[in-house]
Formats: sequence, structure tokens, C-alpha cells
Amino acid sequence: MRILVQKYGGTSLGTAEARQHALGHMKKALESNYQLVVVVSAMGRKGQPYATDTLLEMVQADGNHLPEREKDLLLACGETISATMMCNLLLSQGIEATVLTGAQAGVITNGCYGNAQIVSIQTHRIRHLLSEGKVVIITGFQGKVDSDDIATLGRGGSDTSATAIGAALQADCVDIFTDVNGILTADPKVVKEARRLNMVSYAEICNMAQQGAKVIHPRAVEVAMQAHIPIRVRSTFSDDEGTLVTSEEHLSRMNRMVKDRYVTGIASVSGVTQIQIMAAEGQYDLQLKVFKAMANHQISVDFINVNPSGVVYTVFDHQREKAMSVLQSLGYEAINYPNSAKISVIGGGMNGVPGIMASIVEALTEADVQILQSADSNTTIWVLVSGDQMETAVQALHAKFHLHIMDETAAGRLG
Repeated sequence: MRILVQKYGGTSLGTAEARQHALGHMKKALESNYQLVVVVSAMGRKGQPYATDTLLEMVQADGNHLPEREKDLLLACGETISATMMCNLLLSQGIEATVLTGAQAGVITNGCYGNAQIVSIQTHRIRHLLSEGKVVIITGFQGKVDSDDIATLGRGGSDTSATAIGAALQADCVDIFTDVNGILTADPKVVKEARRLNMVSYAEICNMAQQGAKVIHPRAVEVAMQAHIPIRVRSTFSDDEGTLVTSEEHLSRMNRMVKDRYVTGIASVSGVTQIQIMAAEGQYDLQLKVFKAMANHQISVDFINVNPSGVVYTVFDHQREKAMSVLQSLGYEAINYPNSAKISVIGGGMNGVPGIMASIVEALTEADVQILQSADSNTTIWVLVSGDQMETAVQALHAKFHLHIMDETAAGRLG
């Protein structure tokens, strides 16, 4: 029999109605003769009783003195509640099911509490329970270290749990169920014409996730990509197949890879500050001193442009004052532009295609949006704009590359 892994996020489990929809998807998988593994997040979102952020707030309200090891014990409770609730629901329908914590499922991590990395997964217990005809429900977001202590995987940890377990079991597919119907060409709150993508490559969705799209965690995509396990991002509240995430080679074999879809989607991140520092004549160690100072003070830097005349980079707005203070202590006169936004134009088909940057500049010029900085890679071009122009910029670029067109054969083209 084939193995299918289904992962359900907090909004997919937060209400009785949502859990019934999840149950329906599980039944359909069983009717299709899959051996089923279900990975769950904590129920709901911030403010709801068992959500991860709610549990954290309980500790913070009393001074936040709990060490990371003990904090992981608390955070693991949310997924445990979700798993047992879903097990109860399956059993009420006469479906054999059992619950394993991440540790019981054989998820072994390093000892970095609060943001652990999966080292290995020992699947013998999961496989034995599947052979008995049971649905195996596993608490996502957690595993154990060698000392048998619980360790959690950080933000997006349940996504990573699901794809890592899928890879270890050599599953046919990992279905990520959420409250949106797949991966969209842009944030629908910004672009009302944003549409669902039927298929994307691992590289494209990884870039989209890293650049602001929050449907799936990039670490989960990287795990699936290494193991060549397809992912489907689907809505819990719909029977639609959602978005298939797989390799470009697989898409080509399906004869459905759109060769002229240069641009797949537009992502954005707001709340960043651009910092500019000019080098004095003959000063060749500026970049080294600046970036070492940022690293020593735990300030994350991004969007880096280095040239003989100086350095330009970004930090998050909440780290702006700290960064400027560090630079001032080094004797540097830095210029900063807070409340900026990083816009990412993403597409696996843009590499080597002339005219992409020209189209980006044209779209933003026509929309009267000033480009503060730019950079590019094989699959992404980034531009920095003023934060109050972010929505205008995203909308202009979405329209420029015709991403509103439902027919994928026409989407993302130039002109």
C-alpha cells in the first residue's frame, strides 16, 4: 500500500467544523487505499486557548523566566491536545487510530531547544502501526534529543515535521492543509486579482516562502526537495487539489511545465530599514568591520550591496536603532531609511531571459514608485521601495507580468 502524509495547521483544527472537514479528507485518503500518517499543529491561532503563541504568553505574563528546555515542555502541549482530539474523532467513526508524540515517532533532534534541527527519524514504530491498519497521528513541531528531552523545531516546525516524516517513509506525497486554497501569485490582501498556481517548483516556492509568502515554511520545502517528495498545499475547507510543489524535471515529464512562464509570483516583506555607509578614500576594510559588528551584536542583515565606495544593506525596523548605535560607536556616519519594503519577483523561468529587469523598472516607473536598491539571483529579482509604496509596487508588477490571467500558458510573460 502507498503512504500519504497529511499535515493540518492550527486553523484546520481550531473549531469543531474545521475538524470535521479534516476528518473528511482523512476518510477520502483511506478510501483511496492509502496508509495514512497525520501530522498536527496546535489548535487555532494567537488568542485561542491551546495555540502556541497563547501558551507563550502565559509564561511571558509571569516574567518569562522559564528556560528554553522547560519552555519546550509547555509548547509541546498544544500539538498533544490536537492529536488526541483528532484520534478521538477518528475512533468515533470506527476508524482505527493512535497517537505518537514526535519523540515516540522516532524524530531525533539536536539539543537546540526552541529551534531544534531534525537529525534523523527512526520509522519502525510508525511502519508497524501502519501495518496494523491504523491511522498514525503524530504531534508536529517536536522531537527528542539523545537525553530523551523534548525539543521543539521553531516556527513552521509542523510543516518540517510532515515533510521530514514523509521523506523518511518514502511517502507518495505530503499534503499540507491550511486555510487557503493553495499558493497564490501574490498576497490577496494586496492584490485582489491574485490567483492560485496549479504547479510550482521547489525552488520557486522556497523563494516565495523566504520572501514573505507564509503558506509553507522554506525549511519544509528544502527537506521535500532533497528527498524528491511532492507536496500539495491545499485548503482544509475545499476538495480542490490545491498547488502541487515538485521538481522542474517532474513537471517537465508531466508535459505541463510552462516554458514561457518567466514570473511565477510576487512576494513582499515590509518593516525593513536600508542603511548606507560610504567608505573614506583608501578605506578597504569598511565592509569587514561593518558586518563583523552586526554579527557580534546579533543583528541580521539582508539585501546586501557591496562596492569600493561603500556598503548598503537592510535590517528589520525593530533593529534599526541598535544597528545605528553600533555604527556610531565605530565612528561611521550612516544614512538610514526606515519603513522600507522588499519586493521579490520570483520565477524559475527568468534565468537568462532578457527584458525582465527592464519590465520591472518600467512597471514601477509608470506607477511612480522609486527603486531604492535592487539585486538578483537565478530565480528572483529584488527591489527595495518605500514602505508606503509597497502595495502599489506589488500591484504594478503583478499586472505587468499578467499574473492575473488564469491560463498559465499566458501567465508571467513579458510585454
